[in-house]
Amino acid sequence: QVQLVESGGGLVQAGGSLRISCAASGRTFSNYAMGWFRQAPGKEREFVAAISWSGGNVFYANSVKGRFAISRDNAKNTVYLQMNSLKPEDTAVYYCAVREGIPSIVTMTFQWDYWGQGTQVTVSS
Repeated sequence: QVQLVESGGGLVQAGGSLRISCAASGRTFSNYAMGWFRQAPGKEREFVAAISWSGGNVFYANSVKGRFAISRDNAKNTVYLQMNSLKPEDTAVYYCAVREGIPSIVTMTFQWDYWGQGTQVTVSS
């Protein structure tokens, strides 16, 4: 069984920064992509960013491009999301996900294999 545990969420003012993390554990697996999604109250879960196993391929939603940066540390089975210039509309529960298939970078929720429980990010105006 795979466990994904997010951490680092919290309350931040508009224009501020926050870094959230997600650690994977439970079994040994390799060559998997990791991604971040978010879900605001009353809205569907949406893609935020994804990164390939090597880190050489990343992709962002247009709404966060230029403000957010995804990275990973394979030695720690951990993915990070650095969020800068935060806006109130970034407020959501942020979920990390793992995908073992090919292509590695995909944006639909049903294409991802494992999910964390989420961490709340709240941006005040």
